[in-house]
Amino acid sequence: MKRFSELTEQEVLALAITNEEEDSRIYRGFAEGLRAQFPSSAKVFDEMAEEEVHHRSMLFDLYQKKFGDYLPLIRRRDVKGFIQQKATPWLMRPLGLDAARKFAEDMEYEAERFYRKAAANARDVSVHKLLIELAEAEAGHESLAHKLTEQILTKGAREKEDATSKRAFMLQYVQPGLAGLMDGSVSTLAPLFAAAFATHNTWATFLVGMAASVGAGISMAFAEALSDDGSLTGRGSPVIRGAVTGGMTALGGLGHTLPYLIPQFLTATIVSIAVVVVELILISWIRTRYMDTPFLQAAFQVVIGGALVFIAGILIGSS
Repeated sequence: MKRFSELTEQEVLALAITNEEEDSRIYRGFAEGLRAQFPSSAKVFDEMAEEEVHHRSMLFDLYQKKFGDYLPLIRRRDVKGFIQQKATPWLMRPLGLDAARKFAEDMEYEAERFYRKAAANARDVSVHKLLIELAEAEAGHESLAHKLTEQILTKGAREKEDATSKRAFMLQYVQPGLAGLMDGSVSTLAPLFAAAFATHNTWATFLVGMAASVGAGISMAFAEALSDDGSLTGRGSPVIRGAVTGGMTALGGLGHTLPYLIPQFLTATIVSIAVVVVELILISWIRTRYMDTPFLQAAFQVVIGGALVFIAGILIGSS
């Protein structure tokens, strides 16, 4: 690997050409990933990809005049200390709109920095001039994106895409997470408090709660992941949904299990009950915040279910 400062002008131009090709394909990837759900934003990325193709043509025309037709293959990873692309979000499906925009902003900043640094080392006047011109173009990409956004993303289109983005977030994260939290918080109450009132042993109760929470988390993770691959419903990656559901299920159960690490049975039980109350309030708030359910109605429904399971656990454990 060569250091960036050791590259010749021919190699710098070859690297710039490769970068523009890669950036154009990345923008195309963003466009394709967004087209189904966010067609207006996809069109913005199509326009930005065309801009990168134009930059590539400018660079290659100058390269041919200076160095001929042979173009060495030099990529970012071939240059020591050069900017490295992060993970590839343009390959993910469904593609997040905010992630695509943020990645594009980072690309523009890095490209501008590259051209300014390359121009500072250029000795040829024409090469220096083109690199400065491209640096200014990359710096202006933010205004270009803003201009294209204003032209393509009308108020109605933006509102529609925002609604689609909110729906995708709900389907992919909020609903699986809420289902897991409700299951973990409620379903583990019976075995936990049954063990507590049957044994009055905090350590044994803790082990039962841990087993119930982890077991429920694993079960819910597989159930959610295997229930729907997301291709038709738009609910996203089954692996992510399964991880969210399983994690929140385990978390919901562990919340009122951990207090039983306290050696005093009465103290541990009081703290655990207080945690249960907090969990039920949190579930009610999430339902109100994301599902437009009135808080009192959500709290009543959740509390009734939790109370029934809680009483069942105490009765079974005390029998």
